[in-house]
Amino acid sequence: MIPVWVKGLVHDYVTRDEEGNKAEVKRALDHVDLNVEEGQFIAVLGANGSGKSTLAKHINALLLPTDGQVLTCDMDTADDRYLWEIRKSAGMVFQNPDNQIVASVVEEDVGFGPENLGVPTEEIVSRVRDCLAAVGMSKYGENSPNHLSGGQKQRVAIAGILAMEPKCILMDEPTAMLDPIGRREVLETVHRLNREKGITVILITHYMEEVIDADRIFVMSAGKVAMQGTPREIFARSEELRELRLEVPQAAELAHELAKRGISMPPAVLSAEEFAEAYKCAVSGKTTAKLTESPKSGASLEESRQDCPENNIGLSENGSKEPLLSLRDVRYVYGTGTAYETVAVDGVTLDLFPGEYVGLIGHTGSGKSTLIQMMNGLERATSGTVSYQGEDIFRDGYDRRALRSSVGLVFQYPDHQLFESTVLADVSFGPKNQGLSEEEIRERAEWALRLVGVSEDRWQSSPLELSGGQKRRVAIAGVLAMKPKILILDEPTAGLDPAGRDEILGEIDRIRRETGMTVVLVSHRMEDVARFADRLMVMDDGHLVYAEPPREVFKHREKLTSIGLEVPQVTRIMQMLAADGIPCRSDAITVAEALENLCATEAAVD
Repeated sequence: MIPVWVKGLVHDYVTRDEEGNKAEVKRALDHVDLNVEEGQFIAVLGANGSGKSTLAKHINALLLPTDGQVLTCDMDTADDRYLWEIRKSAGMVFQNPDNQIVASVVEEDVGFGPENLGVPTEEIVSRVRDCLAAVGMSKYGENSPNHLSGGQKQRVAIAGILAMEPKCILMDEPTAMLDPIGRREVLETVHRLNREKGITVILITHYMEEVIDADRIFVMSAGKVAMQGTPREIFARSEELRELRLEVPQAAELAHELAKRGISMPPAVLSAEEFAEAYKCAVSGKTTAKLTESPKSGASLEESRQDCPENNIGLSENGSKEPLLSLRDVRYVYGTGTAYETVAVDGVTLDLFPGEYVGLIGHTGSGKSTLIQMMNGLERATSGTVSYQGEDIFRDGYDRRALRSSVGLVFQYPDHQLFESTVLADVSFGPKNQGLSEEEIRERAEWALRLVGVSEDRWQSSPLELSGGQKRRVAIAGVLAMKPKILILDEPTAGLDPAGRDEILGEIDRIRRETGMTVVLVSHRMEDVARFADRLMVMDDGHLVYAEPPREVFKHREKLTSIGLEVPQVTRIMQMLAADGIPCRSDAITVAEALENLCATEAAVD
């Protein structure tokens, strides 16, 4: 059996005008050839719009070729007779779990697929139990999916596909909303199914570290296969990847940069462990000179607050600045008095100050999304107070609608806030409700769209016709167009390619510095918060456990790991080297810092 055979595949997306005439043809796949052997673990990389998701939908027979042929498990996807068998043989996990969750109870949803395949009841029960355990959702089996966070829903969706034990699993950005440990657990589960049951896996992702154990990588660009090879072969071509708007794992990037500076490192290092061994070999035999660690950079008055009382953990020393937003002993309970009663946020106290960049991190279901929805009044605290510029936002008569122009929130899923007929109209909606003139409304909308990289030829398209990454850009533009004093971004870069992610986060940081806007970034990417945040707030089961600069937070690696988080890969590398006696900065949190320090170390021991 050939799991996937693609020959000369062409796919054109056709848009039509109001009369039904062909208005535009966009080629998404351009004569793609691709073969996947039985039992392989394949990764597909590519920038947004490169054709990755379109390719996956062809393999699953959700789309039909404009030209060429696709065989899935030896069945022609263009033949209607095989449609049911193809869908049964090639299970697909989508970017948005809401697109595939159908039941009102988690266990029932995971069992829905096996039940429709005629699997015996006892076997269904066993599969549901095992698959929920595999994705870390065992304790939520009797919950309603509607009461879960976005990341938890994605775990349920993955479990539902795993429970059907298909011959081939297609995963389109399946871990984008998961915390680092959750991502690792899901990938370990899929790799185990691949090894033990011979299930073929095709993983589409923007997380480079997720593909280092793949058998083969295909890199898409402009609808074509631009590169293919083993992970080591692909990541050795880091400059070419950057030209395709991609990146390499931090271990590979650091090794590549050291090699350019004359330090003997392999051409492609794939993991922190590989890097540590390679670097130790590179410096072995040289005279070890004890270096004095470089002075800590990025230090702030927060560092002196490590021993602060727990109920003040979210407060920051900001001189005479008054906080823009304050939460005091805030608690939020879902389903009070019902069997589903859940404490989502428990006793959180924090301040947000003008112009600061705050990273909010925590495991899936830790309370992050609930917390930020209380910040702009979308959710009312069960107890405690939320104040904006000194006023209680939940007092009678407070204008919470006006508040949302000042405290802008971009949701996890852009579909939740896109509703107008065109992209331009959608982004104009917020400024229009601020009572601005037509000229200023249009100026703001166009400014925001250009800022996030949505090209003008898309402005009159329906936002619902866009790709996942493009939708996310439009949702961010819609909030930026209101020019809020506080911008809250809930996983804003999920589904974006590395270059797009860096562009948007960089532009937002530039606006913050120029305007004094406060930014709150909710993210599972430790590398992003390490680069941009002044302060990290760490949530765990509804509690705020840390509120310190990133450098200080990432010193607590064991604690972070125990609550489902990690440190940036480069920080882990430096901590490993320091533990092995290499004189280096164990608190480095970016590749640039690590590179500078290791080059200094090398110079000192030569």
